Amino acid sequence: MVNANLSETLFKPRFKHPETSTLVRRVHHTGHPAIQSALDGKNVPHWYRLINRLMWVWRGIDPREILEVQARIVMSDAERTDPYLYDTVKGYRGGNWIYEWSKQAMLWQQRAGQTDDEATAGRHWLKASNLYSIAAYPHLKGDELAEQAQVLANRAYEEAAQRLPCNIRELEFAVPGGSPVSGFLHQPKGDGPFPTVLMCGGLDALQSDYFNLFENYFAPLGIAMLTLDMPSVGFSSKWKLTQDSSLLHQHVLKSLPTLPWIDHTRVALFGFRFGANVAVRLAYLESPRLKAVACLGPMVHQLLTDATLQNNVPEMYMDVLASRLGMFDASDVALRTELNRYSLKTQGLLGRRCPTPMLSGYWKDDLFSPPEESRLITSSSSDGKLLEIPFNPVYRNFDKALKEIAGWINNRFG
Repeated sequence: MVNANLSETLFKPRFKHPETSTLVRRVHHTGHPAIQSALDGKNVPHWYRLINRLMWVWRGIDPREILEVQARIVMSDAERTDPYLYDTVKGYRGGNWIYEWSKQAMLWQQRAGQTDDEATAGRHWLKASNLYSIAAYPHLKGDELAEQAQVLANRAYEEAAQRLPCNIRELEFAVPGGSPVSGFLHQPKGDGPFPTVLMCGGLDALQSDYFNLFENYFAPLGIAMLTLDMPSVGFSSKWKLTQDSSLLHQHVLKSLPTLPWIDHTRVALFGFRFGANVAVRLAYLESPRLKAVACLGPMVHQLLTDATLQNNVPEMYMDVLASRLGMFDASDVALRTELNRYSLKTQGLLGRRCPTPMLSGYWKDDLFSPPEESRLITSSSSDGKLLEIPFNPVYRNFDKALKEIAGWINNRFG
């Protein structure tokens, strides 16, 4: 059981912690267009962070709770790094983003300890995990308070895993040349080994953010889901993101034949955003091990090479990219040069014929992932499927797209 005072031990009442928006010291550009993205949320005026309501609600957070926490942040009269940005309150105290979301998570953690019903307690722990993850968002390196919230998110997820009706195993994978990484294997009901989807998430998320994807889309089809944090995030924080972006997932993929719960002859990858960079890279490098690769809003070429797109993307997301690359003081020119090397087209992969079946879903006006991105992926595959997702109604179309993707993966398993 997680000690109720763990949060007090981690979050000591000090005010010298660096404030999130100050960690990446880039030249910030002004005059960004209004952006509303299904996967990344909105760049709301007076907020440093993108407000990602759709994904937070999809993960199981009540919309009223989101508004309540936002209201507490807005109403704070504590000192801010930038007086024009609500979520830049200095120090771990009322009004600070990490403080307020962690406080909300603690309420659910307490409720979990107050019920004797295991299933209910599991749901409460899951809510706590999701709220701690939002507290740590966007998971920039060197954000001490956020890293402490990540610890609590993972602890809460481990507690939820022991109580939820499905079977969730925490697995450790050795990676040559550095620290091992941990992943969660989510198993559906029934006897294994199961066909399995290896999840490749976004750079601003934790692996514990995807439980809903398993429970509502893969588990009903009898498919297991294995999650792994992206390099430099969460359990993979000791690994820096490099041009070999798929390194960690590749080692995990190679070790699947040793796991008795997984049918290693029926494995697929599913990549969100930059996670699609990992998934598509492995479609080329590890084709014999994969039945299919699916992507959603992929980031494999356009944003990594187009300076105009980069200038229009919200500052927070460019800070995330700079943070993952360890370029905290980089000029725009240096950052652009480095990002260009992460393009799978620049690397000589995309554009060549790939034997792995690949599906790519996209939204027409998605600044992070223009339609050409998905067309490039599907036209490179010998069995490609392009999936355009209408924006409105956003939640219903997102749900419908995920069901279609899960069904497509299942059909590839045969």
